[in-house]
Amino acid sequence: MSTTARLAPTLRNSPGAITATAPTRDDRAVGSWWTGRGFRGVSLAALLAAVGCLYIIGLSASGWANSFYSAAAQAGSLSWKALFFGSSDAANFITVDKPPAFLWIIGLSVRSFGVNSWAILVPEALEGVAAVAVLYFTIRRVLARSGFRDVTPATNALHNHAHWAAMAGALVFALTPSATLMFRYNNPDALLVLLLVISAYCTLRASEKAEGQKGARKWLILAGVAVGFGFLTKMMQALLVLPALVVAYAVASRRSWGRKILDLLAALVAMVVAAGWYIAIFELVPASSRPYMGGTQTNSFLELVFGYNGFGRITGNETGAVVPGGTGAGSWGSTGLTRLFIGTSVGMVTWLIPAALILAGVAVALLGRGAWRNLTVPFSTVPFRSSGRRAGQPSRADARSAQTLAGLIVMAGTMVVTYLTFTYMAGIYHDYYTVALTPWIGGTVALGAAVCWRRRRRLVARIGLAVATLATSAWAIYLLSLAGGAWMWLAGIAGVAGLAGATLLLLADRVGPALARTGVILALVAALTGPTGYSINTASTAHTGAIITAGPVSGGMGGGQGRPGGGQGGGPGGQGSGRRPGTTTGTQNQQAGARTGGMGGGGGMGGLNGDTQVSSAAKTLLSADASSYTWVAATIGSNTAAGYQLATGYPVMAIGGYNGTDNAPTLAQFKQLVAQHKIHYYIAGDSGGMGGGQTSSSSGSSAASEITAWVKATYSAKTVGSTTVYDLTSSAS
Repeated sequence: MSTTARLAPTLRNSPGAITATAPTRDDRAVGSWWTGRGFRGVSLAALLAAVGCLYIIGLSASGWANSFYSAAAQAGSLSWKALFFGSSDAANFITVDKPPAFLWIIGLSVRSFGVNSWAILVPEALEGVAAVAVLYFTIRRVLARSGFRDVTPATNALHNHAHWAAMAGALVFALTPSATLMFRYNNPDALLVLLLVISAYCTLRASEKAEGQKGARKWLILAGVAVGFGFLTKMMQALLVLPALVVAYAVASRRSWGRKILDLLAALVAMVVAAGWYIAIFELVPASSRPYMGGTQTNSFLELVFGYNGFGRITGNETGAVVPGGTGAGSWGSTGLTRLFIGTSVGMVTWLIPAALILAGVAVALLGRGAWRNLTVPFSTVPFRSSGRRAGQPSRADARSAQTLAGLIVMAGTMVVTYLTFTYMAGIYHDYYTVALTPWIGGTVALGAAVCWRRRRRLVARIGLAVATLATSAWAIYLLSLAGGAWMWLAGIAGVAGLAGATLLLLADRVGPALARTGVILALVAALTGPTGYSINTASTAHTGAIITAGPVSGGMGGGQGRPGGGQGGGPGGQGSGRRPGTTTGTQNQQAGARTGGMGGGGGMGGLNGDTQVSSAAKTLLSADASSYTWVAATIGSNTAAGYQLATGYPVMAIGGYNGTDNAPTLAQFKQLVAQHKIHYYIAGDSGGMGGGQTSSSSGSSAASEITAWVKATYSAKTVGSTTVYDLTSSAS
């Protein structure tokens, strides 16, 4: 008797398993040209090509995008030391206020292809395409493989269903507006998302291995390395994935508890090593031989980890941070469960969160208790038996269900942990952070819907699919109504498709296979119509500065409390205008075609929201005799410095780092550098160089204001174009 025949009774009799029994009428009905492996590969390639076009076409319209990081990439292209440490300037005065891993990739690209928009932004787009691909393979493997390689008509249908479910999940991820925004931008979030999705894939691969099978520890170590490099990309945000990864491995792994614990410890060590080597080097290198650590008061990487860029984001105690409205900590909006549903974030990420929660809950219930048995019964060297097993011992079907459950835990668990972190963090919060939710939303929707679809003969599964579709459709109509105008056409499409799709899914056991699949297609139309429109709007709009948003609505639903740039709800017009490298604007990109009805937020953060406007006269002045100085100029704040540095191509000192509040340099150090003729000009700025908006700093160093006062008292000012400069090599006034 064949292995498949012996296993069939076990697989059929487990209510929680994704079965591999003889094909049903529906399975046979899908046996057409689009079910083969070749077409699956072609369709995946087409999806990735389309995503690549969405993320790449028109990138140069954003100019330098985030000039703060573009200047660091330019510095890295000129100095290997600046590249390694993530320095803001090639003279290695101060670093950016983040770890440098994402800058290594951009810097190498700029070294290879020159300082231009494409060299800076294309790596981010390619990271986005790679993340979509990894998520696809993760979902497909969970649904179709789960460590079993039986080749039967039923498992071929299972692979086909897994492929299309994974395609849907990848589409949800790729078309979420915040993903489109950030994979077209040079912030660290793109690389972070890619690394965390890789860690999820590696963990789920490890969980497939049984006692006596090799490879589990290797895959967990790779997951740890991915999270470790995620830490070197955006610090503690990378750790949000850990709870779900640990629980998923514990649930799905068919290894003994002793080996599970050793495997997880090995992954922990790998994570610490992957992140710790750089921290150790930075802390051990003498301060005089490396740049100052941006975002700190003590020039310590560890301070950045535990303060301004770490726990400070949770507690709101961020020394040196700049907050909107001039009201101190807590000005980044009210916290609470509804935070992402009442501000600008709502149209950037929440489209399918209700559906994800509904489908995850129903899917976990459908998988049954057998999926959890690996937690209570350690395995011996024989992973399972198809017959004659001891009471309570997991079966092969339980193991398959456990793999699916593990995938849901990783996706839904990380989504929930990340969501709760963003909603309750009292420190700096930007709406674009929500890109960290997008792969997990896509994965949860795909896995939850696939589990319900495979069990659609059960009423609870059909109700789950129908309710999720209706909820998504209703929410899409509401979000599109915030934009109004032409967007209401999309609302109508989402509404009609959602109602029809939900009806067909609810009756999936009574209608024919073709109508049931039509219900799935209509549900996808309802789910993706709004996000697709918002993503196309986002991709066709130039984005610049430190604070950016996606879609046509910049601050609807009365949100944006204290958030920079919160304003009226936008119409279909989009955000601002594009700029070519070297031409900059001093304000945050604003939504064109604004309409009434949305309540604005607090005042913008001025220069933090855009690049510095550099006149041709100022560029000529700074570039003259530039090779005779270490820095052609010094100015308060990294964003101001970045504009001049990118315009001239020469190092510009960012006094006080990103916010102008770091203790670098002190007044005494600055005087010494001036006496050594290492700085040519001082460029004046408003409010410490941080722009004209209503802002205040959360304590931090006063060195920048002391330097400004000394320069004004010691040297004569002159105006070049619209720029006030002080020649630090001239005689004192």
